[in-house]
Amino acid sequence: MSMAPGSTDSAENGGGGPTLARAPRRATISDVAREAGTGKTSISRYLNGELGVLSPDLRARIEAAIERLDYRPNQMARGLKRGRNRLLGLLLADLANPYSVEVLQGVEAACHALGYMPLICHAANEVEMERRYLQLLTTYRVEGVIVNALGVRESMLKPVGSGGIPAVLIDRTVDGLEADVVGLDNPAAVRLGTEHLLARGYDDIVFVVQPFEHVSSRREREAAFRASMQATKGAACGMTQVLDLHDDAAAEAALAALDAHVARAAARGARCALFAANAPVALRLALHLKSALGAQWQQRVALIAIDDPEWAELAGITTIRQPTREIGYRAVEFLHERIEGAAPAARAAAFEGELVARASTLG
Repeated sequence: MSMAPGSTDSAENGGGGPTLARAPRRATISDVAREAGTGKTSISRYLNGELGVLSPDLRARIEAAIERLDYRPNQMARGLKRGRNRLLGLLLADLANPYSVEVLQGVEAACHALGYMPLICHAANEVEMERRYLQLLTTYRVEGVIVNALGVRESMLKPVGSGGIPAVLIDRTVDGLEADVVGLDNPAAVRLGTEHLLARGYDDIVFVVQPFEHVSSRREREAAFRASMQATKGAACGMTQVLDLHDDAAAEAALAALDAHVARAAARGARCALFAANAPVALRLALHLKSALGAQWQQRVALIAIDDPEWAELAGITTIRQPTREIGYRAVEFLHERIEGAAPAARAAAFEGELVARASTLG
């Protein structure tokens, strides 16, 4: 007894139960070839863009057959057959950080434009999770990896970089690893923010940063702040305060130390400003200052931050805006060039930040 595709007989359903329809069978390349009256080789050439070797009549028949059958090629199978799967791995330290979300948007836009599919791995600021994801990405045979992670070491990236899979680093370098790097021009951004504060008359500036010993971008920003303050010819003074957002006790101690510093600065008539190294630090500072000093806290202490999350405009926080989408897009372009065979020395793309002055430094 013949059966139409998508149907089942009653015996398969207990003899009297409701019939469960099978999903319609998807059209194959053989179906398209039969419908178009040609061979599978011609269909493959059409799908691969080799239109010049096909007559106009044959191209029209193939196009019509694909439309009638609603044919969708299996891109994974096609990729594996050619030794390509068009998969890119993206390892992110913290998707709760607005910076990471905006970088991801740039990565996705570039992947769409260049024909890649991103595999997104969120390590949630856990070094062990970063290691596991890197190992997992190699098993998926990704064509390249973009890394914006917290504690990645050169040894962890060996299966990627030296294993033949191109890698591009975002925002931070990894000691011992020669790879393309894309991110903010950190020294220039810190100078821009410091000069803004000095020009506004703030003569006591505290740079507030998460633990920076093992994160290159944080080290660069902290060093740039010290260099900027040392180059100041006036009487302004500066210091660094570490704020560990993942250690509640340490964070509370650091905030108490900042409170005491702000009070001492006010007692001697100095104008105090806090320079947050990134958006998560700025948010913690803004919430604390409002709690400790009240709604008018910006009259007591200034706040500026690198990164420009949406909440900064609402709260009136001055920022150094990063071109985050462009950073993500350029990272994919770098990776694409290496996947396609380019082999230049390791490159660095450093983007300029933009000062967005708001109420928090204009008082």
